[in-house]
Amino acid sequence: PDLAAALRELRAQYEALAARNLQAAEDWYRARCARLHERAARSQEAVRASRREAGECRRQLQARLAEMESLRGAHQSLERQLQELEERHSAEAAGLQDTIGQLEDDLRNTKNEMARHLREYQDLLNVKMALDIEIAAYRKLLEGEETLFSTGSVGLSALNPLPNPTYSFQSRGFSSST
Repeated sequence: PDLAAALRELRAQYEALAARNLQAAEDWYRARCARLHERAARSQEAVRASRREAGECRRQLQARLAEMESLRGAHQSLERQLQELEERHSAEAAGLQDTIGQLEDDLRNTKNEMARHLREYQDLLNVKMALDIEIAAYRKLLEGEETLFSTGSVGLSALNPLPNPTYSFQSRGFSSST
């Protein structure tokens, strides 16, 4: 009887020890599972946050790519406009150079024409001066004759040896360049 009681007692001790160990293992398991669930929940939240961030980055990337394409198109358009403006400017500059050349030719021609007119004017002025001198000389001669007539001592035939008393004008070699 003592052996059976001792075995029961040992069995009870083992069962109590097994129950404690089982309870400790279950507690440890539950604590471990709770920690793992908590960690998994945090990881899932981190994954969701990472996915949201990746989605936001993807949207930003697509927006930046669209903006870049838009800017690239605007840049190409501006480059074309700049090239067209440069071509138009060079064409206008060439046209203005032609106009300047024509105006310089016109100026040169006008200066030459003015010089020719000035020479003609100078020639006419010289002829006028010569005529004025001749007129003054004839006037003096006429005044001299009048004084002789007024004194009455000299006759008209003595003063004018020409049979026909007409005045003659001799040209001085004036030539017009027109």
